[in-house]
Amino acid sequence: MNVSKVMADLERKHPGEEEYLQAVREVLESIEEVYNQHPEFEKAKIVERMVEPDRVITFRVTWVDDSGEIQTNIGYRVQFNSAIGPYKGGIRFHNAVNQSMLKFLGFEQTFKNALTTLPMGGAKGGSDFNPKGKSNAEIMRFCQAFMLELWQNIGPDTDVPAGDVGVGGREIGYMYGMYKKLAREYNTGVLTGKGMTWGGSLIRPEATGFGALYFTEHMLQKAGKDIKGKTIAISGFGNVAWGAATKATELGAKVIAISGPDGVIYNPEGMTQEKLDYMLELRASNRDIVAPFAEEFEDATFIAGKKAWSIKCDIALPCAFQNELNEADAKELLANGTWCVAEVSNMGCTPEAIAAFQEAGILFAPGKAVNAGGVATSGLEMTQNAQHLSWSAEEVDQKLHYIMSQIHEACVRFGEQADGAINYVKGANIAGFMKVAQAMLEQGAI
Repeated sequence: MNVSKVMADLERKHPGEEEYLQAVREVLESIEEVYNQHPEFEKAKIVERMVEPDRVITFRVTWVDDSGEIQTNIGYRVQFNSAIGPYKGGIRFHNAVNQSMLKFLGFEQTFKNALTTLPMGGAKGGSDFNPKGKSNAEIMRFCQAFMLELWQNIGPDTDVPAGDVGVGGREIGYMYGMYKKLAREYNTGVLTGKGMTWGGSLIRPEATGFGALYFTEHMLQKAGKDIKGKTIAISGFGNVAWGAATKATELGAKVIAISGPDGVIYNPEGMTQEKLDYMLELRASNRDIVAPFAEEFEDATFIAGKKAWSIKCDIALPCAFQNELNEADAKELLANGTWCVAEVSNMGCTPEAIAAFQEAGILFAPGKAVNAGGVATSGLEMTQNAQHLSWSAEEVDQKLHYIMSQIHEACVRFGEQADGAINYVKGANIAGFMKVAQAMLEQGAI
């Protein structure tokens, strides 16, 4: 495989799809050496097939707002790869959603799902619908209109969507209600992230953040460090950031920063249960600002226009959006003595930021490994649905912790370098790729 040639072909076929092309390049550069040791992969054109989604479904979503005005959005479902299981990946509602973003997320999801050891392929979907400022009734009508177009393309053994940015338990409920009405069957396995009264799994809302901290804890232990007493800066204040802050606090670390589009909260005393509960209130308000946190708690300070990375910390956890941490942010963190960065958001760091971290020799791990706990617990939810039973929170958490330890082991196995250091980016990419590639090879040219 010649990475430059593959990328040139992709750039010609998909001009302007920057996020997608960035994600593909990162994986291909990581796996090039291993790939070229397997002539059977080259003969079967595994890479050329793997970088293109199986299909991209695009549709119009028409709905009526509270004032009676007809609104139109675009909906998507990118079914990327089903070599190891049914398509699995979230639905994102955000005004920035486009085809490039969802192709990047679906591509990443393919390897992330492979890392979990569960039988799930990769997919992603969403719409440029912006839930910010919308009423509950408007969100319900939009979700119903979205599912009206999508429902025939999903199913428990075909494609199992979940939540993502802008899509939580409320949205999953509205979409499932419409799916059930259209399909005329009560099949809870068709969506994950469901309510606890109708097929949801305990600790699913916390799972992405919990899993990220389990992975981070393993990474620190491998490096001979302890997470207790360490200071952590987290970007975002939504579901993922809340889960990460909750588990970090439980493990004895001190979360000293959370952030939003409006600025950063400096929280030098760390989190309390009251503060963690208030994070959920902030997100549920749909205002998408973090400033009220400092109004609620006297020991916290709001700094307008600043990112979480402006706060001096030991560990930085991007939890918000792709490419949210750039080269300048990386240099600021390094100058402040940060020695560990774990992507909890998908592709949270730009290539330049990653290069800066790797050049400095600090601990760094990519989103496809760090945040796999969310989809892993979705897979556990699918298992519970298939067996028509419900596990305790302790049982789900135990299984999640085991899966994250296995992911960490796989990253170490494929990412250990001659000097004993671990390249977690390379390790995660190779571990996920090898599983998917072998399955594609054995299933023939399809």
